[in-house]
Amino acid sequence: MNPENQSNKLASVKSICIGLPIASVIIIYAARMWELGTKRSTIPGSVPEKLTLRLFILAGTVMLVSIVAEFFWRGESLRWATFLAGWGCALVSFRIRRQAMAALGPYWSLHVEIREHHPLIKAGPFRWMRHPTYFSMLLELVSGGLILNAFYSLLIIPVLFVPVLLARLKLEEAALVDKFGEAYRAYQRTTPALFPYKWPPSR
Repeated sequence: MNPENQSNKLASVKSICIGLPIASVIIIYAARMWELGTKRSTIPGSVPEKLTLRLFILAGTVMLVSIVAEFFWRGESLRWATFLAGWGCALVSFRIRRQAMAALGPYWSLHVEIREHHPLIKAGPFRWMRHPTYFSMLLELVSGGLILNAFYSLLIIPVLFVPVLLARLKLEEAALVDKFGEAYRAYQRTTPALFPYKWPPSR
């Protein structure tokens, strides 16, 4: 192989090692934004606040910018182990969220929204955790850091995302207790809020 061909081949490999991780996180982010903007047939209800959704979107956008910046700042490249682990987290995230949407059906909402005849859903991923969508969001944020080896940027999760998540959980848990009373308190005692660390109770 002559030096020019070898140089072109190395340049192509370098482009792939940079372009593939960058394209991956952009695709994951774009898919999430498309999902947020998709109109669904749902039953409308009372929405006490909309700020937390905007803050969740802000946290995701800041995370995207930060991981891309860190990737180039540290001169990173494709690492198959973390790349595949990151994609694994992303795919599991989307899968859990889709299952949560299917379980909730017309009661799915981007906000804390309780309807008049809202049933207490404990099927699908809700058997394992009370808030599977938020768990999926955590996985999605982690996926970007892994794909781009941007481990410093993962600090955005506890600094920016978790405070918003805790505020949202406080609002949602209070609304659910108010709606379902002792039935939801019993659900709280048997099912973890975010992390599926124990086997669900038998039906």
